Amino acid sequence: MSTAKKFDWRIFFILLGAATFGVIAIFPYSLALQAGQLEALKAQLPFPFPVYLLIQVLQNVLLFAVVIALGMLAANRIGLGLPILEAKLAGEKVWPRIKAILPLSIGIGVIGSLIIIALDLWVFNPALIQELGEQAQVLNLDVGQPAAWKGLLASFYGGINEEILLRLFMMSVLAWLGKFISHTADGRPTVAVLWIANILAAVLFGLGHLPATSMLLPLTPLVITRAIVLNGLLGVAFGYLYMKHGLESAMISHFSADIVLHVLLAL
Repeated sequence: MSTAKKFDWRIFFILLGAATFGVIAIFPYSLALQAGQLEALKAQLPFPFPVYLLIQVLQNVLLFAVVIALGMLAANRIGLGLPILEAKLAGEKVWPRIKAILPLSIGIGVIGSLIIIALDLWVFNPALIQELGEQAQVLNLDVGQPAAWKGLLASFYGGINEEILLRLFMMSVLAWLGKFISHTADGRPTVAVLWIANILAAVLFGLGHLPATSMLLPLTPLVITRAIVLNGLLGVAFGYLYMKHGLESAMISHFSADIVLHVLLAL
């Protein structure tokens, strides 16, 4: 029989509050990236720009409310979730659990980000320059980085919002669907199903970067491969942490990786 957990509204609202903070925190970073298009956008708006930002926040909060709810429903049915937060709300001591996951979570995030930088610098960048010329430089991880403080704020969006979207929601839903094909005696997805869901979520995240990339460069097979590898490699690692240690571990690892990619590279 399945050992599904009950839906905990306290966890829902804690995650929604954190996601709302992440949505607001990424604005300085995203506005810096879009600086060239901002004036044209402002000229086209029928209302003041701050109103536009408020609408963006409200739309994203509504989206994340749905994503969190569906993600929790799926995760509760397959044995995944937020074990540290659940323990805290149950009145248990959680600091020993936090100390136990910190070295692995931070280590995977930092080492993984360094691997990504090395792959981009020594593998993809030379190949892209050979294929597309100097215009390929726009994809360099260290080119056009917003200020480090903006990268720090954006790291909260990566650690919180992207993990909610990709692990809690997408990976959990894919694994829940997969359990109808292959499941254990207690009704949970098998290890193979969990890994397939993990990899699919990571690949979809990489593909999700292609629309923005297409505005800068033609989507050649090499450009597509780069997007999948650089964005998906760490995603698979975060998914592993989600499976083994819970969403908190994946969040810490993602935040650590983004500190390297969006803060240290901008210094």
